[in-house]
This record gives sequence, C-alpha cells and structure tokens, in this order.
Amino acid sequence: MKFEDLLTETDGFGRFQIRIISLIFVARFTLPCHFILNNFIAAIPDHRCDIRGLDGGDAFVNLTQDQRLRVSVPAQEDGTPSSCKMFEEPQFHLLHNSSNATEIPAVPCQNGWVYDTSTFSSTLATEWDLICDKRSLNKATATIFFVGVMMGAMAFGILSDRYGRKPMLLVSYISGMTFGLASTFSSSFAMFAVMRFFTGFGITGISIVSTVLSLEWVDIEHRKLVGVIDSLAWTFGSAMLAAIAYLVTDWRWLIVAVTAPIALAMLTWRWIPESARWLIANGEVDKAHHYLQQCAKMNRREGFSAKIKPETLSSVIVLEKGKKTYTYLDLVKTPKMRRMALLTGIIWFGIALTFYGISFNITGFGLNIYLTQFTYAMIEVPAKLSVYYLLDKIGRRSTEVGALLGAGVFLGINIFVPKDMQLCRTVIAILGKGCSSASFTTVFLYTSELYPTVVRQNGLGYNSFMARLGVSIAPLVILLDEVWKPLPQIIMCTVAIATGLVARLLPETRNKRLPETIEDIEQTRKGLVRDPKKCDVPMDTLINDGIEKGT
Repeated sequence: MKFEDLLTETDGFGRFQIRIISLIFVARFTLPCHFILNNFIAAIPDHRCDIRGLDGGDAFVNLTQDQRLRVSVPAQEDGTPSSCKMFEEPQFHLLHNSSNATEIPAVPCQNGWVYDTSTFSSTLATEWDLICDKRSLNKATATIFFVGVMMGAMAFGILSDRYGRKPMLLVSYISGMTFGLASTFSSSFAMFAVMRFFTGFGITGISIVSTVLSLEWVDIEHRKLVGVIDSLAWTFGSAMLAAIAYLVTDWRWLIVAVTAPIALAMLTWRWIPESARWLIANGEVDKAHHYLQQCAKMNRREGFSAKIKPETLSSVIVLEKGKKTYTYLDLVKTPKMRRMALLTGIIWFGIALTFYGISFNITGFGLNIYLTQFTYAMIEVPAKLSVYYLLDKIGRRSTEVGALLGAGVFLGINIFVPKDMQLCRTVIAILGKGCSSASFTTVFLYTSELYPTVVRQNGLGYNSFMARLGVSIAPLVILLDEVWKPLPQIIMCTVAIATGLVARLLPETRNKRLPETIEDIEQTRKGLVRDPKKCDVPMDTLINDGIEKGT
C-alpha cells in the first residue's frame, strides 16, 4: 500500500483538500504583489531641477514659469527640460535666441528636484532623490529583494523538510509580514534595502512551502488542478496589484496594502494541516493518523476512518533504519538524484530568465503603467487554462517542452519583424509571454512530482534559488541592446529553446504516484515509481492483516 491508496480511500479531493487550497490561496495572492511591487514603489516620475533658489533678480521674478525654465534649465533633444542639469545662473539671452544653448555649461541640480505627482504621490525615487547619478540605487531595490528571495528559498527548502511544512509556513507568514511592514518605517534608503532583503527572504517560504503542502494532500488525478490553481493565484494577485497601485499612490501605504492580507493568512493558519505524507516519512505516524482521520471525517468517509490505525501507516513508506536528516547534499549524493538536480536546475534558470526577460521587454501597448500591468496578468489566464488541458492530454514533459520551444520561436520571429509593424510585434510578444507563463505553471507541478517526499522541499528550494538567479540576470541581458539591438532577444530565444531541449531529458510523471524516498528514485528504471494501480500490496490486504494482528 502506498500513500496514494490512502488518499483515494479518503477521497483524494474532497472538502478537506478544498479547504487547504482555499486557505493557502489567501497568502499566495500576496506573492506577485511583492515580486512586481518594484515597478510601482521604485517608479521614477518626470522630474527637473528646482530653480527656486536661483538668484536672477527682479528680471527673473517677472518671467512666466515657462520663461524661467527656458533660461534656467537646458533643453533635451525632444525640447523638454533636462532632468538632471541646470545653469548656474539665468541665461536671459535664451529668451530671444536658444540656438547656442548647448554651448552653455550646465551643472547638476543645486537645489533638489521638482517631481510630477500626477501618477505617483510618492515613490522611493522622490523620497530619497534616487535619480540622475543615484539612479542605480533605485534599480538596485529589485535586485536586493530577489537576493533575499534566493537565500530564503534555500533556507525554507531545507527547514521545511527537517521541521515540517506547517510550522515553516507560519514562520514565512510572520517574517514576511513583519519585515514588509517594517520597511514602511524606513528613515533611510539603507534601512529600506535591509528590510526589503528580509521581506524577500521571509515571503519566499509561502511560495515553495504552500505549493508542496497542497500537492502532498491531493490524489494523482487532481494534482494538475492544484498546480494550475496555485499559478492562477499568481495571476489574480498580478491583476489586483494594478488596481491596488492605482488607488494607493504612496509607496509606504502601497506596501501596507499588499502585505496586509498575510494577517488573514496567519489567522487561518491553525486550520491548515501538516502534510501526513511528510509525517509518515519522518516516522510520526500518530500525528499522520490524526490528520488522516480529520480528512476522512470531513470528506464523509467515516467507514474507512474506523479502519485506519497508526500501526497500519508505518508500512506506507519504507524508511532507512534510524532517523535521518536530509540536506541539499542528498540531491547530489546518488546518480539519478544528481542527474535530476542538474537538469531541473538548468530548466528553472532558463524558464525564469525567459519569463522575466519577456516581461521586462514587452513594448508597444501604448497603455499607462496600471493598464499595462493588468494586461500582462490577463495574458496569462488562457495560457494557464491551456496547461490544465495539456498536462493530462500530452503529459507534463511534453507540455513543458512545447511551452519553452514556443516561447523561443516567438522570440525568434520578433527579431525579424520590422520595427514599424508595431501591432504584429505586440501580438507576437503576447504569444511569447503566454508560452513562457505556461512553462512556469508547468514546472512547479512537474518538479514537485519528480522529487521524493523526504527531499521535496529541498528540491523546490534549490530550484527556486536557480530561478531567482535567472531573474537577477534577466535585466542585465536586456541592457545588452546597447551593444546590439537584437542581442537580448537572440540570447533569450537561445536560452528558451535550449531549456526546452533539456526538459526532454526528464522522465514523465503523468499518472504516477509521488516518490517517497531517494531509494524510490534510484531503484526505478526512469527515476519514477510505478503506477499506484500496479502496487504489490493492495490496501485492503494490509488493513486486514493489521486487524488479524490485533491492531
């Protein structure tokens, strides 16, 4: 008997599982809000030098505002006032002749800046003047956050395999909310950077822990549904972020608005069960029995509930002798695990680089920042619904490979489409974004099904780390357009196609039970355990044997 047999008999997708998914959905909604938050809190509005401190006498005071700007701030090529330069003193002759304005020496802004507050009332840029020569600090906020995410992925991966899914989920809730709210009290950019790092560190546990916890409680048939629902939570959060940011234009209150839902998640945490699969794998059969009894009762399988005994569960997962603590080293100690870790790491890195590269590089919508954010989110919906259909129709591997190759092909096509065919380029970019989103949706489910229970969180933590490494490199790839305009798309096209070819080397997981131990991976021909319908020992036999022994 395997754990999938227990889930089937207790209804592997009943009210118990729906409650878990619903409770987790609340916290997962906040993830994209924080991951994409930098687009809004670090936005740089239109700005120019503050000229109120210039000493121009009565002649300057009597000028109109436009005339003051003309004699105080050099004009850019498009005719608008310079954002970072000004004249040391008013150049009144420019009122009559501006042809020699480029010959007049200009200096950096001496008295601060004036910002356009029509879109954002306050951002990091306006708070600490992170513009002009400090512009790089403003861009660094996203990098700092994702470095925290990378570190958090590694930490929560190993800790949740060692101490359990449920307690580490609470730690993620508390740390993510605490540091998120603390960042709004930052009195300096350095303080904000530190708080932002730890926000990323804490909140990433919600991503990797909740995905694994929900998958470990559902049967084989509904794993794809859970994977897609988790992904749609991201889409929902992305779409809602556009509305929240539109209504809350101050960066401090915006952080509060997107962090507050975690408080509700903390209140509902007590109703989230620990993974019975993890408990059994770690020898805590009494606790596993308690949660399985709850599952059977809520799913109205009371008859079966009376048959389950703790002693019966001890035979569900065959463990190594003695208690063993698993670490990231266990991902590379054995041949097939080592090969799997190498392949999945490359795939996660490539998917993240392609997904965020496309997201950062889509242009031509002609919409404001809020409508653009909403459009990006809506593009993902049909892609993810398609994944739900394809996961069982053609399998996890083929869906992953097809989505990556599709993204690569659309990126490649866009290289050759003329710049003046803007509508065509936009449509192709949307299709590429959809394929890339489909690949991300698939890889979460696919990876969770590949790794065994005893190191599943370690595996997801390691792969999440590789993904964040790809995210951090994506902006650098886009900057290569200064070397050669098509170079970023060529690199992303190559990465997407190469990653798709690497994905072909992984085994299929469709209709396969989740592996429980590393031995399940190493002793099975293709790294996957058999179909639960072909297991050696039927569940009824094992239960009857337990009854005969007085258990």
